[in-house]
Amino acid sequence: MTTPSFQSLSRNPVHLAAFGFGAGLAPRAPGTFGTLVAVPVVLLVQHLPIMLQIAIVLFMAAFGVWICQRTAEDLGVHDHPGIVWDEITGFVLTMVGAPVGIVWLIVGFGLFRLFDIWKPWPIHLLDKHVEGGAGIMVDDLVAAIYALVILQVLVWLV
Repeated sequence: MTTPSFQSLSRNPVHLAAFGFGAGLAPRAPGTFGTLVAVPVVLLVQHLPIMLQIAIVLFMAAFGVWICQRTAEDLGVHDHPGIVWDEITGFVLTMVGAPVGIVWLIVGFGLFRLFDIWKPWPIHLLDKHVEGGAGIMVDDLVAAIYALVILQVLVWLV
C-alpha cells in the first residue's frame, strides 16, 4: 500500500481533504490525528443552533462519501488508513448538542475514539460489508452515534 506524500496531497484538494489536510499522514494513529483536526471545527460549530450543527454534519457526511470514494479509487486501496475525513465527520457528529467546555470535548473525543477502534456490533459488520465511500464513512458515523448517545446520557446524569 502506497501512502502519498504531503506534496502530492497538496496538488489534489480532494485527497488533501480526505487525508485530513495532512493529519492522515501521521505514522502512528492517523485516525486519532484526524479526529484532532475536527477539534477546531467542533469549537466553531458548537455555539450554533442544533439544527445547523446537524446540517453541517449531513453536508460533511455527503461530501465525505464522495471524497473518500474518489481518494480510495485513485489510491487503489478501499479504506487507506490515511483517509481520515470519516474521523473528522464522526467527531463533529459526536459533539452535536454537547455542552461547551474542555471536559466535554475530552470525554466526547475519548468516547468517539473508543467506539471507532473497538467497533462493537453492528459497526464491525458495516466496516466489513459496506463498500466504497459510503463504507468508509458509515462505520465512523455509527461509532459517532454511539459516542453521542453515551455523551448525552453523561450530560443528563451530571
